[in-house]
Amino acid sequence: MPALPNSHEALLKNLQHLHGRVAVLGPVDISLMPALAPSGLVVTEHFGLWQQMTTIDGWAAAFGYDDEALAPAIADTIVVFLPKARAELALRLALASWLAAPGARVTLVGEKKEGVAGAVKQLKAVAPGAVKIDSARHCQVWQAEILPPAEIFDISQWQTWHPVECAGIRFDVAGLPGIFSAGELDAGTAMLLESLADEPLKAGPVLDFACGAGVIGTWLQLYQRSLGQPVTQVDGVDVQSQAVICARSTYQRAAALGTIVASDGLDRVDGKYAVVLSNPPFHTGIRTDTSMTEEFLRQVAGHLLPGGELRLVANSFLPYEDLIRRHVGPVKAITTDKRFTVWSAREDKKKPLG
Repeated sequence: MPALPNSHEALLKNLQHLHGRVAVLGPVDISLMPALAPSGLVVTEHFGLWQQMTTIDGWAAAFGYDDEALAPAIADTIVVFLPKARAELALRLALASWLAAPGARVTLVGEKKEGVAGAVKQLKAVAPGAVKIDSARHCQVWQAEILPPAEIFDISQWQTWHPVECAGIRFDVAGLPGIFSAGELDAGTAMLLESLADEPLKAGPVLDFACGAGVIGTWLQLYQRSLGQPVTQVDGVDVQSQAVICARSTYQRAAALGTIVASDGLDRVDGKYAVVLSNPPFHTGIRTDTSMTEEFLRQVAGHLLPGGELRLVANSFLPYEDLIRRHVGPVKAITTDKRFTVWSAREDKKKPLG
């Protein structure tokens, strides 16, 4: 069996501090749960992990912060793993307080290099009596009793709104803790949107892969409206719960057309599209990780109509050009600078399979 992440190993060293009904927020390896307890609740905002977690005997799995499996006062020990975004830690601790039964304990686990020492201040705001119970595997483990448990947890109360503008199109975008580029238009997405104005897309349905808060689909439709053009429906797909929630909210406020779904890659995407757009992620935690995008590039041609286009923006140093050519078809750089490149490829029937 592959080694567990350091934070998971550190928690397993402290099983004696866990009691009663257990809830675990934010683990990254499903083999942890059976080692902790025969049953419990596990929460993840990653759709692929959630799919795996639904197979664990005895454990209920919740996808994100609005899942029906979540209920108040159902846990005696709530384990909170440190998320990569500090703002999301406050969200996890709020959920932990709502899940907590009277007298419940919260356990915070995180690696030192990920900033667990600084996160302790947030823990003590929820549980002032927090104490460090162990340092192991380059991690710290803290625990305290939650006083008092929260009566309400509503993810909509955490949602914020921020204006973004590109090429004269201005609209509001929903945000939640932990979502990429919350509250601003990142430079890569701006370059992709500008390319849509400079080199318009062919007619037909559009898919936004790794859609985040729904910026690309919303902007494209508002831009088309501003020119008096027919509006293109843009479906969106993302692996993260907060992104799906925010994209749906952004679309609703802008009266944008399209279906937003959660999926790990393209597994839950059934249709074919004239265009697939994307500003895909390339980080897992603090590490560079292009595996998700590489798998997407292997699959995307199967979701393009004949002659359909993939248009993708990525950091210029990432090695996507050959992958795009191999799996989609002829590729060109529409625009590029020292930071980003917008790639365009047309589905090629003559390309070899696989």
